[in-house]
Amino acid sequence: MTENEEFIYESIFNQVRMGFLPIDDIKENIMEEIEDNEFEDEISEAWAFEKIDEEYQKLLVESKQWKSPTDTEKLIKAFDELCDQNIIALHNAGYTTSDGEYEVLEVERELRENEVVSDGYCFYHEQDLARAIVTENPSLYIAFQKVDNSDDETTISVGKKVAEVLRNNGFEINWNGSSRSKIEIPGFRWNQIYNEDARDLQDYGEVVDRMIQ
Repeated sequence: MTENEEFIYESIFNQVRMGFLPIDDIKENIMEEIEDNEFEDEISEAWAFEKIDEEYQKLLVESKQWKSPTDTEKLIKAFDELCDQNIIALHNAGYTTSDGEYEVLEVERELRENEVVSDGYCFYHEQDLARAIVTENPSLYIAFQKVDNSDDETTISVGKKVAEVLRNNGFEINWNGSSRSKIEIPGFRWNQIYNEDARDLQDYGEVVDRMIQ
């Protein structure tokens, strides 16, 4: 593959493996990415669609070997429990940490409109998730904090609660107890294949509904 093909292939690999979008949407995204980067003369629609279909078929085969509960299923359960404990817990919140913080503020705003104030939040974003779909040494980093907070002890208390719930759901974690370090789940492997009938983890309205019940 050329350098540009490798760039597009990485995007294909990530979007298929993350399992948040149907294949038709991924094909549309990839063609937009090719056009935005002006790769049309080098990378054909046929090549891109072939790679998408190949990666999806590989994932289908692999999914037959997944043992339940997968790390993804355990994380979903942990995040649901955190929401039940009044901690906003968001899946795939934007592309960067600042994106994730923006999504949290939107959820917090809706909570406060319903007279609920969260005790903290946690999330992982798309760049974090990309580290959990690699074949060697996968891991997932979880950010945490409390909205409108600058007190380290308050931040650490949120981190301790997140760490406890993760451990209770079968994860080993790496965290030095600092307010400035994310919580790492070493060896975390993201296993998800798109299913139109499955729950949409990026529907943060569900988080709001869960927390105001």
